[in-house]
Amino acid sequence: MTDKIYVRAAQPATPINFDVPAHACDCHTHIHGDVEKFPFFAGRVYTPGPASPEEMAALHKALHIERVVIVTPSVYGTDNSSSLFGIRARGATARGVAVIDDKTTEAQLDTMHAGGFRGIRINLATDGVNNPDVGRARFTAAIERMKARGWHVQLYTTLAMISAIRDIVLASPVPAVFDHFGGLEASLGLEQPGFADLVALVKSGKAYAKISGAYRSSNLAPDYQDMAPYARALIAANPDRIVWGTDWPHPDSAQVEGRKTTDLAPFHAIDDGRLLNQLPVWAPDADVRKKILVDNPARLYGF
Repeated sequence: MTDKIYVRAAQPATPINFDVPAHACDCHTHIHGDVEKFPFFAGRVYTPGPASPEEMAALHKALHIERVVIVTPSVYGTDNSSSLFGIRARGATARGVAVIDDKTTEAQLDTMHAGGFRGIRINLATDGVNNPDVGRARFTAAIERMKARGWHVQLYTTLAMISAIRDIVLASPVPAVFDHFGGLEASLGLEQPGFADLVALVKSGKAYAKISGAYRSSNLAPDYQDMAPYARALIAANPDRIVWGTDWPHPDSAQVEGRKTTDLAPFHAIDDGRLLNQLPVWAPDADVRKKILVDNPARLYGF
């Protein structure tokens, strides 16, 4: 039997070394409630450990962060109840990003809005979707559903897919939000195919970039120094379209040889204190950091 200590979501080990502005927001987290109450989706590709609202509250107390955005992870399919559980635990300082499908009704979306959801997520990366035609179709359909209510469409995908949907993003009546640095690979450099398209979309104001989940793009733990040029390039392109997030509890959604989808996938051991301390390195100006941590999330998520 797996020791629960081993899979428990990490808490910050490093104190924050700069003044975090009031109403700062962690724009990318997940809640994994009690599996008896919030069962996982049978078609998931990994199985995470528990991550409770109480643990998240402790995380944000240590980080001096007041607000949070809870994103429904792929392990729940289109069941957003665990995220709603997390939002309710946090109250007015929380918002959510849902996962939906064609069976999700407008009435259900209305209920989600009342519960604090402000966007939907298309997860192409975890699902292994690399076909541009599939990505374009799913993104177009999402825009059609969201434009009447003004929600944004968040995408977890690759730079190649971002290039393939660039024209749709530019024409979209709702914002696109690319999480985890747009899925770039730090080792490939600033000239890697697709990064210029991501920068251009951020510069246009039509897209937001989440400078989150650095460990997904870099192997240089614990500070991920090789992510600094990418963060600076995105911030320089348009500081009004950048948001920050931990990606707590740092799930490992990778396909690991010998690990079944029903086997427990231990969380990555990330020090979120060190992670947040990189923000002044990426954005030395306090006013820019306030945009990233406070103003941009308030606009995007309706705080």
